Amino acid sequence: MIKPLIGAAMLVAAVAAQAQVAVVVNPKSPVASMSADQVASIFLGKSNQLPSGAAAQAVDLPESAAAREHFYSKATGKSSAQVKAAWSRLVFSGKGTPPKELGSSADVKKFVAANADAIGYIEKSAVDGSVKVVLSVD
Repeated sequence: MIKPLIGAAMLVAAVAAQAQVAVVVNPKSPVASMSADQVASIFLGKSNQLPSGAAAQAVDLPESAAAREHFYSKATGKSSAQVKAAWSRLVFSGKGTPPKELGSSADVKKFVAANADAIGYIEKSAVDGSVKVVLSVD
């Protein structure tokens, strides 16, 4: 009886942990925090600048990543499919370039850590000293 309960509790904890996403920037960035609206503007192509005035290098997780769907639904109010459609219109009209898609949270973290004006999002559990959290998306 106890083993199934422990297994269920671990599953619930894993799902809850997976649902927590952190928007991260380079630790040397002067940006200390961002609002969901500021982050959404960058990831929806409405702005290409960080609050510091620097040009943002936004990076994205792959479409298959659960954190991507969670990030877009919570931070922008749109599904990743809606975001993709919006970017398609911007690209077609020559008004923007979508965030560079990287293969994993580790790749996003490595890119952000190596680029002063980079912004991305990763699972909160993957955050370490190589990046700075500017927004938590729960």
